[in-house]
Amino acid sequence: MPSRFGWVDFAEEDRQQMLEVVRLFREQETRDELGILTIWDALANHFFPGTSTIQTRARYMLFIPWIYLGLEEKEVSSAEIAGRARNAEIRLLNVLLASEDTEGVIGKEARESLLRLPSSIYWAGLGVWGIRLFPGSQGQYHRHLDAWHRWRSGVMLTDDGEPVACSMRENWDRGLPEPPDNLMEKATVALTREESQYLQDHILEIHPGTFLAELVSASTHYEAEFPWNHPLAAEVPEPLRSEIVHARHFSDTIHGAALLYNLMLAEARHHAEWIEDYRSRLAAWAKELGERWLELSSWHTDISTFWHSRPLDRSRIPAGTKRFVTDWLRLLFEGAGPSGVATDASARRLISLREERLKGARARLKNPRALELWQGAAGTHRLDFRWGKVTVLVADILKGLGRRGAADA
Repeated sequence: MPSRFGWVDFAEEDRQQMLEVVRLFREQETRDELGILTIWDALANHFFPGTSTIQTRARYMLFIPWIYLGLEEKEVSSAEIAGRARNAEIRLLNVLLASEDTEGVIGKEARESLLRLPSSIYWAGLGVWGIRLFPGSQGQYHRHLDAWHRWRSGVMLTDDGEPVACSMRENWDRGLPEPPDNLMEKATVALTREESQYLQDHILEIHPGTFLAELVSASTHYEAEFPWNHPLAAEVPEPLRSEIVHARHFSDTIHGAALLYNLMLAEARHHAEWIEDYRSRLAAWAKELGERWLELSSWHTDISTFWHSRPLDRSRIPAGTKRFVTDWLRLLFEGAGPSGVATDASARRLISLREERLKGARARLKNPRALELWQGAAGTHRLDFRWGKVTVLVADILKGLGRRGAADA
């Protein structure tokens, strides 16, 4: 019987995290092969709340509430809302694909057969950014609409036109910019100044002090490979500045574990080209760490500050995950060192045991059939904590505000 993932409908944040896991298992080079997703997720959520790896353009944060508000005005029932909303999203998809800028348009290939609609991709983020006020899942919202329509039709208003306090409330932020009159005829993914200002204001109000808030406040948009390479990373206030440094050190050091795991797989497959590639990549990684050894060693000496930093202290990091990372770092700084882990028996045993504990009988290093399905890269991308997606969202907002890119400044 094939394995299946499932989740309880009411846990929207847990559902979003599970979808992140599913995506990681579908993309070879970004898979969470060594079980460090909880650390990655805690840091990414702390720096960039409301974002995900499958978001593409910032204006979807407005497209979705605009669609649902239009359907609410028509008093679409709970029984019909899912189908009507899907039709509207597909119609919007086709309109966006007819525009000049189709970069990041969701459903570009699938079109009418699209399974994962933008509304489900952005649902969690809409809540985190304070745009969606309904507290439940998308399915719960759909089921809630009949009761909400009944409440709305009989609601009493104050002299100022505000609803009298009761158990229900609006589903969407009342300050949303009005949608364009021709939204379903000539939409684009580009934000207007008013829309960009609205998104910026919400981020600054609800998530002040985050790296995301700092980025959308910048006067210039900079392209950077990683968050710690952005000029603002060295200028943000403490403790955020130190937390970004923690993220960099963790990303850099744990990357070697992923490379060693893939080297071991290549050796098990007796694939000479892959073996040489991973040996070369491990050597380059070791050289890179060697150039920053004093800084990294100092970080490891006081590693408790990493584990007790705000993002990790607030998260439930599994004991096994913490133990694996701690053991790997001890090997790097007190044992074989970066240049020695490729051939170190203890390092290889640590990787093998970690995979076996995570995957059991499906562990590639123990299961010939699972090994045969490996395609040469598994979890080899260096952790960037959603940076690649976040920079696109930030660029959309800053461009809408008239801010220039660094190359244009």
